[in-house]
Amino acid sequence: MANTNIVQYHGVGRRKKSIARVFLRPGTGNIEVNGKTLEEYLPLETLRMVVKSPLELTNTLDQFDVVINVHGGGYTGQAGAMRHGVTRALMEASDDYRPVLKAAGFVTRDPRAKERKKYGLKAARRAPQFSKR
Repeated sequence: MANTNIVQYHGVGRRKKSIARVFLRPGTGNIEVNGKTLEEYLPLETLRMVVKSPLELTNTLDQFDVVINVHGGGYTGQAGAMRHGVTRALMEASDDYRPVLKAAGFVTRDPRAKERKKYGLKAARRAPQFSKR
């Protein structure tokens, strides 16, 4: 029988086409992404810093274990989605973190996404009558 008394905080983060489901549990600071460690999953140190930044900003890096399920998009979009999800989960854990995270710009979802290609054009916004030939 599973222990249902475990405290857990949940947040969903989105960036471009990526969606990350983040679970914060009291622990020692382990970060697991899709069954792998953060170092195994993200190849670049800068992307790992992006994911850890809300935890470092609130001084909770060693207080929570983070479990993340992420899909869609590329590494950069996934890292942004993970940061957004961690931020939302931290705000669920305590309202005291919100002003600090908001001042850093982590609360707001980045709405930018790739613009769709329009028919009759070679790219999203490139009109053929204005291009130099």
